[in-house]
Amino acid sequence: MKILITGTAGFIGSHLSKRLLKEGYHVIGIDNINDYYDPKLKNDRLEWINHENLTFIKASLEDRQKINEIFIEYKPNVVINLAAQAGVRYSLENPHAYIDSNIVGFTNILEACRHNKVEQLIYASSSSVYGANTSLPFSVHDNVDHPISLYAATKKANELMAHTYSHLYGLPTTGLRFFTVYGPWGRPDMALFLFTKAILNGEPIKIFNNGNMMRDFTFVDDIVESIYRLVLRKPEPNMSWSGNEPDPGTSYAPYKVYNIGNNSPVMLMDFVSAIEEKLVIKAKKEFLPLQAGDVPETYANVDDLIRDIGFKPQTSIKDGISQFINWYKEYYGV
Repeated sequence: MKILITGTAGFIGSHLSKRLLKEGYHVIGIDNINDYYDPKLKNDRLEWINHENLTFIKASLEDRQKINEIFIEYKPNVVINLAAQAGVRYSLENPHAYIDSNIVGFTNILEACRHNKVEQLIYASSSSVYGANTSLPFSVHDNVDHPISLYAATKKANELMAHTYSHLYGLPTTGLRFFTVYGPWGRPDMALFLFTKAILNGEPIKIFNNGNMMRDFTFVDDIVESIYRLVLRKPEPNMSWSGNEPDPGTSYAPYKVYNIGNNSPVMLMDFVSAIEEKLVIKAKKEFLPLQAGDVPETYANVDDLIRDIGFKPQTSIKDGISQFINWYKEYYGV
């Protein structure tokens, strides 16, 4: 089976590619290696996953002609779209980057899937779509019509666009709402990377909302295992779906959305304590108010995921942080 993965040089994309290559799949990888963060890290990830069954192509999702050419030439069976302009806070500064990549780029992927008889599209959504929701844990069956950042709005738009293609063209689409993913080869703009780097350099770490934050931190291997199992599970229409009482998480079309989270939220200060314990260094802390676009709590209901693929993310914060810090020290020669 040929699987096309966008964002192959990214954090989740590189881990997923390595797993699928190990399992014998042929992976066609696409990434534009942009400079949102250090391109060297992205290129090093590509070296890490290098394999005879990996075909890598440097391209942007916004390049419609190039994307079409790739689909026509390689004829992927399954497409996993992980490429996106990431980051809630950056969306406040550079909104156009999110429209270009997450809306225009995703449209190009949908169209390419439609015209090239792709068997299934799996795509990254985000826990940020829950926005102003306060009912915990967050469920895919909840209404999510109140995003509080442009990043979240683009991810919600992706889900709506995917549903439209599932309805119009029968394209099976599976959306994955990731909850605060962390682990080795992680993104430098994420909390664990920022905290580890600052603590090792003797610099203060920024604690937003004065530490009153709770996150459902999810280890990258658990994300990868979930996607791996979903590759062979196309979404089926929900025959009991009703337009009178519409269920946002399923559809009469071949469309499904899943939360992928640890289902075990952690207080931010406990997360910091686990980093301090592993590093054996006490962090200097700068307490700040909640940032625009951020939510104070995330907590994933993963009942649908467990029911459908028989797997629940379960890596503990202690184990996950330890693996990240071991990688960080080796990679940066600390």
